[in-house]
Amino acid sequence: MLLGIGHTNAHIVRRWITDPVPACRLVCISKFPFATYSGMLPGTLSEQFEPAEMEISLAPLVERAGGELVVDEVVGLNRESQTIHFAGREALAFDALSVGVGSMPAGWKDFESPALVPIKPMQTFVERWESRLRTCQRAPRCVIVGGGVAGVEVALCLRTRLQRHPARQDASVTIVTSGSEIAQGMTATSQRKLLAILAQRGVEVRTDFRVTQIDDSTFHSTSGDTQDADAIIWATGAAAPPILTKLNLPTDGRGFLTTEPTLRTTAGLPVFAVGDSGTIPSDPAPKAGVYAVRQAPILWHNLNATLREDDSLKPYHPQKGFMKILNTGDGKALLEYKGFSVHARWCWWLKCWIDKRFIRKYQAPF
Repeated sequence: MLLGIGHTNAHIVRRWITDPVPACRLVCISKFPFATYSGMLPGTLSEQFEPAEMEISLAPLVERAGGELVVDEVVGLNRESQTIHFAGREALAFDALSVGVGSMPAGWKDFESPALVPIKPMQTFVERWESRLRTCQRAPRCVIVGGGVAGVEVALCLRTRLQRHPARQDASVTIVTSGSEIAQGMTATSQRKLLAILAQRGVEVRTDFRVTQIDDSTFHSTSGDTQDADAIIWATGAAAPPILTKLNLPTDGRGFLTTEPTLRTTAGLPVFAVGDSGTIPSDPAPKAGVYAVRQAPILWHNLNATLREDDSLKPYHPQKGFMKILNTGDGKALLEYKGFSVHARWCWWLKCWIDKRFIRKYQAPF
């Protein structure tokens, strides 16, 4: 049983097409009939991609694998009977379960405002964003909460989207972050380049701004500063989605499922947690899609070993570094790898090649 069809679990479905596990039923569970590839969301926001280009229609993928797709909300897990319970159908038993439901932006549930548009679920983000902009009677004041890599990329691609629509060209775009710098985790050289790109594109950056209150058109910081906003994209760091609290499994201090290096839950059950959903306490990794992709072969081996009832599970060792490519929304991208940092058109071409090569493996026709 696969709960959530993200980077890692989608690989399991694809492997099942060519190498199905004998005498085993495959069940895939999702709240939505399609999955989205996070790497292409900023480009979709900037209208560099059509929405369908970042989507994986789950029905044909699962059907090709000979599996069953359940589109429903999971409301619980019974550890004793090893069953998953749903909001709208009868429970299903599993012999092995992989949880890959991703993460959500931290903190947005602390506030209530019609201006607030969380970036997840990604399946509905662009639609929800456009719905909010249509309520604005003037050039919208757009704010991205979160100055990490995702927030910077979204801000730049949002600027491109606004500039393509004459009625919105006067809109303002501002990043606010509680940190003292943007794109934390990138090199100082990359951070300086991103600040220069943001300034050149007319995106304001406000650091050390921790949001404490949001009104209909204004929000406030701990220091008493204010920021006007008609539409707010919440793109902060990763927090555990509420569904993980319903699974009755051990979690870390942030609410993510704790696992052994083999990706199997520390509860001692045949349950694995992959991608953002899981944390290996002895060797934690950042919540980023590149780790989920690297976990896929390990998960495939360990699921097969679990179903064979042998103990030959392999450990997963997170890589220490990886190439980062940020879409800057202007036909270029910023690439950082092993201290090397460059902003160029060829970096955008490389990102497009990588992203499209990845998602086409899961899109029909196969």
